[in-house]
Amino acid sequence: MKSELIVDVQPQEIAIALTEDDRLQEVAREKRNEDNFAVGNIYYGRVKKVMPALNAVFVDVGHEKEAFLHYLDLGSQFRTLQSYVTKAVSDRRRVPVITKTPRQAEVGKEGQIADVLKVGDPILVQVSKEPINTKGPRLTAEISIAGRNIVLIPFADGVMVSQKIKREAERQRLKQLMLSIKPTGFGIIIRTVAEDKRAAELDNELRLLLDRWTQTVKTLQQKEPVSLVSEEMGRTLGIIRDVLSPDFTSIQINDREIFEEVSNYLGLIAPESKKIVKFYKGDKPIFDQFDITRQMKVGLGRTVGFKHGGYLIIDRTEALFSIDVNSGSKKLFEDQEQNAFQFNMLAADELVHQLRLRDIGGIIIVDFIDMDDKGHQQQLYEYVRKLMERDRAKHNVLPLSKFGLMQITRQRVRPAVEVDVTEVCPTCGGKGKIQSSILFTDQIEEACAHMSSHYGSGLKLHLHPYVYAYISKGWLASLKTQWQHKYGVKILENQSVGMLEMRFFDTKGNRLQHTEEPAPKAEK
Repeated sequence: MKSELIVDVQPQEIAIALTEDDRLQEVAREKRNEDNFAVGNIYYGRVKKVMPALNAVFVDVGHEKEAFLHYLDLGSQFRTLQSYVTKAVSDRRRVPVITKTPRQAEVGKEGQIADVLKVGDPILVQVSKEPINTKGPRLTAEISIAGRNIVLIPFADGVMVSQKIKREAERQRLKQLMLSIKPTGFGIIIRTVAEDKRAAELDNELRLLLDRWTQTVKTLQQKEPVSLVSEEMGRTLGIIRDVLSPDFTSIQINDREIFEEVSNYLGLIAPESKKIVKFYKGDKPIFDQFDITRQMKVGLGRTVGFKHGGYLIIDRTEALFSIDVNSGSKKLFEDQEQNAFQFNMLAADELVHQLRLRDIGGIIIVDFIDMDDKGHQQQLYEYVRKLMERDRAKHNVLPLSKFGLMQITRQRVRPAVEVDVTEVCPTCGGKGKIQSSILFTDQIEEACAHMSSHYGSGLKLHLHPYVYAYISKGWLASLKTQWQHKYGVKILENQSVGMLEMRFFDTKGNRLQHTEEPAPKAEK
């Protein structure tokens, strides 16, 4: 299986697409130059409210909504962590040694949070679930520093090995190895990808994680509540860390700075894979070049088709996602039971694909086509479970109920991916009346003249592929060639542009506002 990562870097956001055998599997987006409260970020916050009825507190970490911390997420060594943090911020000259911090009484699994925290207490916390809908971030006080092969847990003891490593001899080798090299006062979780890794490689990563913990404490010593103390690596590096495998054939990136960052990171965690990172130099938008834009528009609508005319209808409510399976008008078999079974099996493939693609989490209710045969119901259930084995998110699949419904729970730590696959007419603004399309070529030339007179040559103009094809007719005599030569504007096609829309970009990739008024300004 061939896997590729396509990274589209824009001034306001970075979009990452994961493909397997050229089929889009996952899409992630992250805003640039702002705190997005990503999973793994560590904050020095302050308790704002104590809620005894919920056995939880709300913590101010700088988000517009207060973050939620439950008693069970404090961790058994919470009191020791609080003591360490107090010691660190009271003496900013040196980083306290964990082993010299006296162990406090453990926080039991049964207790009241009001006995541990009160309003105004400063607290070191980590984001375990990003803000979703109207809810703020969810927090944990069990701090962890994640690497590719191992996870470092301050104030813990012992070594845990991933259950997905099945060979007992390898499990024992990894456990004994980490026990022999880890410092006192730190726990280790060995991840699945650490299987068969050499001691030197794991030792180097452990040192890197220990350095990150030390830097986190140093940053904490310079901060006051409420502050970001340690930022999880960008979504791009995080995805690479979690999904990189020998199946990866390339990582395509259209930004030089991110390209260097990814190359350097791979040089540390997987030197043999550094050569697969490639800098995309094409003029065509990178998502168009690798067919990502089209697949997003086809696969992220409310209605999603699959083989032989079947389709899924995906609806979201505040509490859950509902997915309805429909066979359409086509029949594969004359027998209704066999027909329903085959369409349900085909729908299962697309269902599991959609869960990953949209990163759907929480409760998912799937209404399959009714089947009376218990054997068919069991086969469908086992097939969905088998398909879900490749999903990295924690999940649980229940058998079909007597109403033909399948319940799936899937770990939700980030908002589901939402892409508006409809387009509001950029010319009429949705009013329904536009200027004659035959005049659009005149408008393009006027816009090129207007923009080049204010910004000079070197601008790029993105147009809908149909419009681009029309103005490209004739090659040397085409309108495209004439305008590029006359105004110094490079004209490109872009699948995300509306039919009668123009998008101008400067030499740095910033989008420019096209207006008839003089001196248009670049968007920040």
